[in-house]
Amino acid sequence: MDASIINEILYEASYLSIFLIVFAYFLALYFLLGPLFLSLCKWFESKGWVSKIVDKEVPARQIKYEIRHSLVSIVLFGFSAFPVIYLIRNGTIILLEDTVWNILGGLLILNVWNEIHFFIVHRIMHLPFFLKRVHYVHHRSRVPTVYSVYSFHWLEAALLSTVPLTIAVFLPFSIWALSLYPITSILLNYAGHCNYRFGKGTGKSWTLFGTHHNEHHYKWRQNYGFASDLLDRLLSKFQK
Repeated sequence: MDASIINEILYEASYLSIFLIVFAYFLALYFLLGPLFLSLCKWFESKGWVSKIVDKEVPARQIKYEIRHSLVSIVLFGFSAFPVIYLIRNGTIILLEDTVWNILGGLLILNVWNEIHFFIVHRIMHLPFFLKRVHYVHHRSRVPTVYSVYSFHWLEAALLSTVPLTIAVFLPFSIWALSLYPITSILLNYAGHCNYRFGKGTGKSWTLFGTHHNEHHYKWRQNYGFASDLLDRLLSKFQK
Protein backbone atom coordinates (compact mmCIF):
# COMPACT_ATOMS: atom_id res chain seq x y z
CA MET A 1 0.00 0.00 0.00
CA ASP A 2 1.27 3.48 -0.88
CA ALA A 3 2.79 5.34 2.09
CA SER A 4 0.66 8.41 1.41
CA ILE A 5 -2.51 6.32 1.74
CA ILE A 6 -1.29 4.88 5.05
CA ASN A 7 -0.47 8.36 6.36
CA GLU A 8 -3.86 9.62 5.27
CA ILE A 9 -5.57 6.83 7.20
CA LEU A 10 -3.35 7.30 10.26
CA TYR A 11 -3.51 11.07 10.53
CA GLU A 12 -6.53 12.30 8.58
CA ALA A 13 -9.22 9.60 8.44
CA SER A 14 -12.23 10.02 10.72
CA TYR A 15 -12.62 7.67 13.65
CA LEU A 16 -15.71 6.22 11.95
CA SER A 17 -13.55 5.37 8.92
CA ILE A 18 -10.90 3.85 11.22
CA PHE A 19 -13.55 1.71 12.90
CA LEU A 20 -14.95 0.47 9.58
CA ILE A 21 -11.49 -0.40 8.23
CA VAL A 22 -10.47 -2.33 11.35
CA PHE A 23 -13.88 -3.99 11.65
CA ALA A 24 -13.71 -5.15 8.00
CA TYR A 25 -10.14 -6.36 8.54
CA PHE A 26 -11.08 -8.59 11.46
CA LEU A 27 -14.20 -9.82 9.66
CA ALA A 28 -12.00 -10.96 6.78
CA LEU A 29 -9.54 -12.65 9.14
CA TYR A 30 -12.39 -14.50 10.83
CA PHE A 31 -14.66 -15.47 7.96
CA LEU A 32 -12.07 -15.95 5.19
CA LEU A 33 -8.88 -17.10 6.91
CA GLY A 34 -10.70 -19.37 9.39
CA PRO A 35 -12.40 -21.67 6.85
CA LEU A 36 -9.20 -21.71 4.79
CA PHE A 37 -7.18 -22.79 7.85
CA LEU A 38 -9.72 -25.54 8.58
CA SER A 39 -9.62 -26.76 4.96
CA LEU A 40 -5.83 -26.97 5.14
CA CYS A 41 -6.07 -28.95 8.39
CA LYS A 42 -8.43 -31.42 6.76
CA TRP A 43 -6.08 -31.77 3.79
CA PHE A 44 -3.10 -32.25 6.13
CA GLU A 45 -5.13 -34.91 7.95
CA SER A 46 -5.68 -36.77 4.68
CA LYS A 47 -1.89 -36.78 4.25
CA GLY A 48 -1.34 -38.02 7.80
CA TRP A 49 0.47 -34.84 8.88
CA VAL A 50 -2.02 -33.86 11.58
CA SER A 51 -4.60 -35.75 13.61
CA LYS A 52 -7.85 -34.90 15.34
CA ILE A 53 -7.53 -34.31 19.06
CA VAL A 54 -11.18 -35.03 19.88
CA ASP A 55 -12.97 -37.15 17.30
CA LYS A 56 -16.37 -35.69 18.01
CA GLU A 57 -18.87 -33.85 15.82
CA VAL A 58 -19.48 -30.24 16.84
CA PRO A 59 -23.20 -29.33 16.72
CA ALA A 60 -24.34 -26.49 14.47
CA ARG A 61 -25.74 -24.60 17.48
CA GLN A 62 -22.22 -24.34 18.92
CA ILE A 63 -20.90 -22.80 15.70
CA LYS A 64 -23.77 -20.29 15.70
CA TYR A 65 -23.04 -19.45 19.35
CA GLU A 66 -19.35 -18.93 18.55
CA ILE A 67 -20.05 -16.73 15.53
CA ARG A 68 -22.57 -14.61 17.45
CA HIS A 69 -20.12 -13.89 20.27
CA SER A 70 -17.22 -13.45 17.86
CA LEU A 71 -19.12 -10.71 16.03
CA VAL A 72 -19.44 -8.81 19.31
CA SER A 73 -15.69 -9.24 19.85
CA ILE A 74 -14.92 -7.99 16.34
CA VAL A 75 -16.99 -4.85 16.98
CA LEU A 76 -14.91 -4.23 20.12
CA PHE A 77 -11.70 -4.84 18.17
CA GLY A 78 -12.79 -2.07 15.80
CA PHE A 79 -13.11 0.34 18.71
CA SER A 80 -9.80 -0.84 20.21
CA ALA A 81 -7.98 0.93 17.36
CA PHE A 82 -9.15 4.34 18.65
CA PRO A 83 -6.65 4.81 21.52
CA VAL A 84 -3.78 3.53 19.35
CA ILE A 85 -4.61 5.97 16.54
CA TYR A 86 -5.11 8.81 19.03
CA LEU A 87 -1.72 8.17 20.65
CA ILE A 88 -0.04 7.95 17.23
CA ARG A 89 -1.59 11.28 16.25
CA ASN A 90 -0.45 13.07 19.41
CA GLY A 91 3.05 11.59 19.22
CA THR A 92 2.89 9.32 22.28
CA ILE A 93 3.27 6.21 20.12
CA ILE A 94 6.35 6.51 17.92
CA LEU A 95 6.37 4.75 14.56
CA LEU A 96 9.53 3.25 13.07
CA GLU A 97 10.45 3.22 9.41
CA ASP A 98 8.87 0.35 7.48
CA THR A 99 12.02 -1.68 6.81
CA VAL A 100 11.96 -5.47 6.58
CA TRP A 101 13.84 -5.81 9.87
CA ASN A 102 11.60 -3.36 11.68
CA ILE A 103 8.54 -5.25 10.47
CA LEU A 104 9.86 -8.74 11.29
CA GLY A 105 11.37 -7.64 14.61
CA GLY A 106 8.16 -5.86 15.54
CA LEU A 107 6.06 -8.92 14.74
CA LEU A 108 8.35 -11.08 16.87
CA ILE A 109 8.13 -8.70 19.83
CA LEU A 110 4.35 -8.31 19.50
CA ASN A 111 3.80 -12.06 19.44
CA VAL A 112 6.09 -12.66 22.42
CA TRP A 113 4.26 -9.92 24.31
CA ASN A 114 0.95 -11.46 23.23
CA GLU A 115 1.99 -14.74 24.87
CA ILE A 116 2.73 -12.94 28.16
CA HIS A 117 -0.34 -10.68 27.95
CA PHE A 118 -2.66 -13.61 27.18
CA PHE A 119 -1.20 -15.69 30.00
CA ILE A 120 -1.92 -12.91 32.52
CA VAL A 121 -5.45 -12.21 31.26
CA HIS A 122 -6.26 -15.91 30.93
CA ARG A 123 -5.06 -16.64 34.44
CA ILE A 124 -7.29 -13.85 35.76
CA MET A 125 -10.21 -15.23 33.75
CA HIS A 126 -9.85 -18.54 35.58
CA LEU A 127 -10.33 -16.97 38.98
CA PRO A 128 -13.74 -18.19 40.24
CA PHE A 129 -15.47 -14.80 39.93
CA PHE A 130 -14.46 -14.25 36.29
CA LEU A 131 -14.78 -17.90 35.29
CA LYS A 132 -18.45 -17.96 36.31
CA ARG A 133 -19.38 -14.53 34.95
CA VAL A 134 -17.06 -13.87 32.00
CA HIS A 135 -14.80 -16.69 30.80
CA TYR A 136 -17.62 -19.26 30.71
CA VAL A 137 -18.57 -17.87 27.27
CA HIS A 138 -15.31 -19.05 25.74
CA HIS A 139 -15.44 -22.39 27.54
CA ARG A 140 -18.87 -23.17 26.14
CA SER A 141 -16.77 -24.46 23.24
CA ARG A 142 -15.83 -27.72 24.93
CA VAL A 143 -14.49 -28.99 21.62
CA PRO A 144 -13.02 -25.80 20.14
CA THR A 145 -13.31 -24.86 16.47
CA VAL A 146 -11.79 -22.18 14.25
CA TYR A 147 -14.96 -20.18 14.95
CA SER A 148 -14.31 -20.11 18.70
CA VAL A 149 -11.13 -18.00 18.40
CA TYR A 150 -13.03 -14.76 19.09
CA SER A 151 -15.95 -16.24 21.01
CA PHE A 152 -15.63 -14.19 24.19
CA HIS A 153 -17.65 -12.28 26.70
CA TRP A 154 -17.34 -8.59 25.77
CA LEU A 155 -15.14 -7.86 28.81
CA GLU A 156 -12.64 -10.56 27.93
CA ALA A 157 -12.58 -9.41 24.29
CA ALA A 158 -11.88 -5.85 25.44
CA LEU A 159 -8.98 -6.97 27.66
CA LEU A 160 -7.44 -9.19 24.98
CA SER A 161 -7.64 -6.38 22.42
CA THR A 162 -5.12 -4.27 24.36
CA VAL A 163 -1.99 -6.16 23.25
CA PRO A 164 -0.66 -3.43 20.88
CA LEU A 165 -1.76 -0.59 23.16
CA THR A 166 0.01 -1.97 26.24
CA ILE A 167 3.40 -2.22 24.53
CA ALA A 168 3.43 0.38 21.73
CA VAL A 169 3.45 3.23 24.28
CA PHE A 170 6.81 1.91 25.54
CA LEU A 171 8.44 0.54 22.37
CA PRO A 172 8.33 1.99 18.85
CA PHE A 173 6.98 -0.21 16.05
CA SER A 174 6.59 -0.07 12.32
CA ILE A 175 2.97 0.58 11.33
CA TRP A 176 3.18 -2.52 9.16
CA ALA A 177 4.21 -4.62 12.17
CA LEU A 178 1.18 -3.31 14.08
CA SER A 179 -1.05 -3.90 11.06
CA LEU A 180 0.17 -7.44 10.30
CA TYR A 181 0.22 -8.58 13.92
CA PRO A 182 -3.51 -9.59 13.92
CA ILE A 183 -2.75 -12.05 11.09
CA THR A 184 0.06 -13.81 12.96
CA SER A 185 -1.99 -13.74 16.15
CA ILE A 186 -5.09 -15.30 14.62
CA LEU A 187 -3.04 -18.00 12.87
CA LEU A 188 -1.65 -19.03 16.26
CA ASN A 189 -5.18 -18.77 17.62
CA TYR A 190 -6.53 -21.06 14.91
CA ALA A 191 -3.79 -23.59 15.72
CA GLY A 192 -4.94 -23.53 19.35
CA HIS A 193 -8.64 -23.99 18.54
CA CYS A 194 -8.83 -26.10 15.38
CA ASN A 195 -8.97 -29.44 17.27
CA TYR A 196 -6.00 -30.79 15.34
CA ARG A 197 -2.71 -32.02 16.77
CA PHE A 198 0.40 -30.84 14.91
CA GLY A 199 3.29 -33.31 14.80
CA LYS A 200 3.54 -36.41 16.95
CA GLY A 201 1.97 -34.82 20.00
CA THR A 202 4.35 -36.41 22.47
CA GLY A 203 7.13 -34.95 24.57
CA LYS A 204 7.88 -31.38 25.56
CA SER A 205 8.80 -30.06 22.16
CA TRP A 206 7.46 -27.89 19.37
CA THR A 207 5.59 -30.94 17.99
CA LEU A 208 3.02 -30.24 20.69
CA PHE A 209 2.50 -26.78 19.22
CA GLY A 210 -1.17 -25.93 18.94
CA THR A 211 -2.41 -28.77 21.12
CA HIS A 212 -2.17 -27.20 24.57
CA HIS A 213 -5.05 -24.79 24.28
CA ASN A 214 -7.21 -27.31 22.42
CA GLU A 215 -6.83 -29.71 25.35
CA HIS A 216 -7.36 -26.87 27.81
CA HIS A 217 -10.89 -26.59 26.41
CA TYR A 218 -11.70 -30.28 26.35
CA LYS A 219 -9.86 -31.56 29.41
CA TRP A 220 -9.91 -28.35 31.47
CA ARG A 221 -6.16 -28.70 31.84
CA GLN A 222 -4.70 -25.97 34.02
CA ASN A 223 -2.51 -24.44 31.34
CA TYR A 224 -2.93 -20.78 30.52
CA GLY A 225 -0.49 -20.13 27.69
CA PHE A 226 -1.51 -19.00 24.22
CA ALA A 227 0.65 -20.88 21.69
CA SER A 228 3.05 -22.52 24.15
CA ASP A 229 3.13 -24.03 27.61
CA LEU A 230 6.49 -22.42 28.37
CA LEU A 231 5.09 -19.89 30.88
CA ASP A 232 3.06 -22.64 32.56
CA ARG A 233 6.17 -24.75 33.01
CA LEU A 234 8.22 -21.81 34.29
CA LEU A 235 5.51 -20.87 36.79
CA SER A 236 5.22 -24.46 38.03
CA LYS A 237 8.97 -24.52 38.71
CA PHE A 238 8.76 -21.31 40.77
CA GLN A 239 5.85 -22.72 42.76
CA LYS A 240 7.74 -25.85 43.77
